[in-house]
Amino acid sequence: MTAGTMWSSQNWKLVVALAAAFSCGTVGCSRSRSSRAVASATPSAETKPHAAAADPKLLDGARTYEKYCQLCHAKDATGYAADNAPSLVSKTYLESASNEMIAAGIRLGRPGTAMAAYGHQRGGPLDERDIDYLVRFLRSKGPESHALPHASANGNVARGATVFEHDCQTCHGTSTVRGNAVNLLNPEFLNAASPAFLRYAVVNGRPPTPMPAFGAKLAEQEIDDVVAWLWSQKPALPTPEVRQIEVPKDLPVVINPKGKAPKFTLREQRFVSVEQVKKALDAKQRLVIIDARAASDWIQFHIPGAISAPYHDNAQLDRVPNDGTWVVAYCACPHHASGEVVDALRAKKYPNTAVMDEGILFWKDHGYPLVGEAVKPGTAARSAAPPAASAPVRR
Repeated sequence: MTAGTMWSSQNWKLVVALAAAFSCGTVGCSRSRSSRAVASATPSAETKPHAAAADPKLLDGARTYEKYCQLCHAKDATGYAADNAPSLVSKTYLESASNEMIAAGIRLGRPGTAMAAYGHQRGGPLDERDIDYLVRFLRSKGPESHALPHASANGNVARGATVFEHDCQTCHGTSTVRGNAVNLLNPEFLNAASPAFLRYAVVNGRPPTPMPAFGAKLAEQEIDDVVAWLWSQKPALPTPEVRQIEVPKDLPVVINPKGKAPKFTLREQRFVSVEQVKKALDAKQRLVIIDARAASDWIQFHIPGAISAPYHDNAQLDRVPNDGTWVVAYCACPHHASGEVVDALRAKKYPNTAVMDEGILFWKDHGYPLVGEAVKPGTAARSAAPPAASAPVRR
């Protein structure tokens, strides 16, 4: 994606409309989600009305956001459109996160979650200019970052673990159990955050999202303790660089081309269980498996034989034969991106298509076969945050 990319007038109208929709700022806009919470919020005096409509770089950032981000983070970036993707425009987030921290989240993603790495250096579709314009666009929705109060060095790690378990774990999960909020133990999150950022989030929350402010709920020492514990979980080494940044273009599309067709039973005429897909692979049956995530995620790990056809690049679907072969798409959302791909196939009258129910992380946590750079030979790597025991949200 470059500034010189040619778009139709209709697409530019959509971008301008998106920019205009954002221009009302972080809170107070008309939204389809959490309208009661938004209505109760006070608009920030630091918002910058109509900035996106006036700056070509922000228009470019709006276009990038529309193509890659809004699927999960919602059109207005308030989040929760898929798999509890967080708000990117909460006032307390924007005023506490540096531009580089925001860029690092886009560039390197959150390994083991639905948030892919979108930077070229990890195999993603965005170069540094794209990321810069996207950060500027998000920044235009609220305040600039400012200096944060220093986090105390007097926190007690052992006590902090208890505070986390009592007050944070239900929503944020652990290193082995996935919650419904941002996983605070994700290595890339901890590599990008600082103790001051963590403390600010605990004290002030993320209004108007479900993340409350704990400044009046926890004692100062408890806040210092939980920040100290979180900081103690930071990995000693950065995430390893990837060995390849492109998906091979000559990979076979059909798995077991001489095999029999599987007989899938779909839930709601749309979803096929991971167990049925695994059984079809074990029986060497003919099918196509599409990884609908960003290519960087395919590079990290994917089902053996799956092709990369990201939700944002429907041109990749032209390789898929429309001859009655079963086509199963998966993502980590767990249904949103793969659902986009299946909808595109069904619009082209593909007769046998399905979304893999609960997605690739569910497959991964069952120990089913995976290949990729993050998978050790002979193992199926487990995610950093597997699904919680409670019933999953279906989208």
